[in-house]
Amino acid sequence: MQRRTWIPGACVVVALTFVPAGGGPFAQGRVDIRVVSSRPDMVSGGDALIEITGASAPSAPPVVSVTVNGRDVTSAFRAVTPGGRLLGRIDALTLGKNAVEVRTGGSRRARLELTNYPDSGPVFSGPHQIPFVCQTDAAGLGPAVDANCSAPTVVTYVYKSTTPTAARGAGAAPGRGGPAGLPGGFNPYDPAGGRPADVAQTTTTEGRTVDYIIRRERGVINRAIYEIAFLHVPGQPLPDPWTRTPGWNGRLVYSFGGGCSAGYRQGGGASALSDVILAAGYASAASSLNVFGNNCNDVISAETLMMVKEHFVEQFGAPVHTIGTGGSGGSMQQHLIAQNYPGLLDGITPGISYPDLTSVLPTVVDCALLAHFFDGAKQTWTDAQKTAVSGYATWRTCSDSWNRSFSPAWIRPETCAALVPRPLVYDPKTNPTGVRCTIQDNLVNVYGLDPKTGFARRPLDIVGVQYGLVALNAGIISVDQFLELNERIGGYDADSNIVPARNAADPVALRLAYDTGRVNSAGGSLATIPIIDSRPYTDPTADIHDSVRSFVTRARLIAANGRADNHVILRMPGRGAGPGPAAQVNTIRMVDAWLDAIANDRSSDSPAVKVARNKPVDVADACFSDQGEKIVEPASYTGGGRCNQMYPPHATPRIAAGGPLTDDILKCELRAIDRKAYTQPFTEDQMARLKAAFPKGVCDYSRPGVEQRRVSETWKRY
Repeated sequence: MQRRTWIPGACVVVALTFVPAGGGPFAQGRVDIRVVSSRPDMVSGGDALIEITGASAPSAPPVVSVTVNGRDVTSAFRAVTPGGRLLGRIDALTLGKNAVEVRTGGSRRARLELTNYPDSGPVFSGPHQIPFVCQTDAAGLGPAVDANCSAPTVVTYVYKSTTPTAARGAGAAPGRGGPAGLPGGFNPYDPAGGRPADVAQTTTTEGRTVDYIIRRERGVINRAIYEIAFLHVPGQPLPDPWTRTPGWNGRLVYSFGGGCSAGYRQGGGASALSDVILAAGYASAASSLNVFGNNCNDVISAETLMMVKEHFVEQFGAPVHTIGTGGSGGSMQQHLIAQNYPGLLDGITPGISYPDLTSVLPTVVDCALLAHFFDGAKQTWTDAQKTAVSGYATWRTCSDSWNRSFSPAWIRPETCAALVPRPLVYDPKTNPTGVRCTIQDNLVNVYGLDPKTGFARRPLDIVGVQYGLVALNAGIISVDQFLELNERIGGYDADSNIVPARNAADPVALRLAYDTGRVNSAGGSLATIPIIDSRPYTDPTADIHDSVRSFVTRARLIAANGRADNHVILRMPGRGAGPGPAAQVNTIRMVDAWLDAIANDRSSDSPAVKVARNKPVDVADACFSDQGEKIVEPASYTGGGRCNQMYPPHATPRIAAGGPLTDDILKCELRAIDRKAYTQPFTEDQMARLKAAFPKGVCDYSRPGVEQRRVSETWKRY
């Protein structure tokens, strides 16, 4: 199968074309140059994979010659069939501008300018975080050799055994399986020791049965510890840009890790050793800065993906498809990379998903405000009433889960990782200029600094929010409870201490949150690539991965595009509920088949039409029972059906305050208080209290939020 060339960013023109005026081999055509491995203005690491079309293959004497900055690199190019393309990997690029030229008969026929960045970055994410703690030694790469945490690249092999590890015992010799520490039940393989007798075999998606031996490459790119893995038998040729090998099926699956915390550290690496991915012949890649638990910055995540993928393409060839996978914080990355840096991912498979970080954050830190209020409330609140105000399936989602993990830790400046030296961490009294580990400070390259405080601008806003409005109108809480709640809910000061006054968002931060795509507004390629969202249902257990988030993403797609044909929601029993449904759901293979069908569609229709038309018949909204029964029915937030009976979605504090299902209004427009908006009667004294609690008015969710807009520009630099 011919590989599809990867060209990130559909709006980017990457070739300069010259049509010759005279005779010769170029007289009847044109010569194009393009970068296969990256954008031409975002090359990294000093090398690039270049494609030339319209030229004859090099020969002696050469029909065509290629130079980089005047240096002859013709010998790096080889013909690729079909089509007579020339493909070459050029290296020794200088930092900054580089000129690639194609000549014939002494005349220049095409020229392309490349901009090369160091493999330590940054390329578009803005200045590197300082301080930055290296972790290469702990990850097995040895001590870092410079301040950018660089380390030698290490290649090892692992394998799957026909005999369970436990049966062989923990003392088995290296290369024969047994030692602990490898993810996924893999065992070390020593190429010098010969093939172990217990090597298992696996069959790829292309129907090839091969030894289940994995080449595992680990190194440092963009200050992140990356890992690339695929099926390969030592001693046999590796895949390269010109040649496929039997083990790799030509696809790349890139994994994104969960969690969410500020960075200032490299992270301990991310494993690409996934049995589900590798056994089928997919190449697998991951990196420590694509784990939100190491650095919750989607811009750095996108940049790292770009650079690791560039390295992969240069060494092994352009993937037919690149598919994203990962849950929780990993789902946020997939959504935002598809929106803001289209072309990096061809399809995504988010699990236990969230639409993004920025619009989820208010619904999380609301929990700490609500808990603080309930602890000091004058009136008695039942758990059922607290639950109704929170919107979640149970109040424990706030009290036992969010408040013990991320609320208000996400916006507290001192909540740095343990590896960040304590003397460097911010303290308002002893170290007011220290490192601040809030989410907005972690994204300071996006939001900039507030000149009044010297801290990163914050888009968090509470003004006008009527907490518990839906519960009030449903008769679950009384008018007096509603009034006390909104009179005393409070807000956060600059250091995110809870204070009596509600806090307002920085207006510049609000504009930037939408303009730069920190809010998932279903832009970029999000409406045109396959998305399969798998949702183990854990709402009643107080798990923070509440099912409403899948419906929030669906609502945003529909609001932005009028349709969501490319978005599939699969619901199933909660994690640990048994293997039945999981055995039926392999979202990577589903997206792969979907992408194949799109690639085979040669029509001139738009990508949105193609993604809808070519969805496989067995890929549709569905849910699975505890017994593994598959029920196919449209996923609806408010509808009936068996799926919602088994797995009813709930809400968030902002939706429970009357906000829309899109849950994407960071700061609401205000309107005057209207008695008709409440189903319960207010006395004159109660109405006076309400107006005093909201002197400027209450949220008008019939209008877009302040500064709210759909992201329109992609591939932004900071």
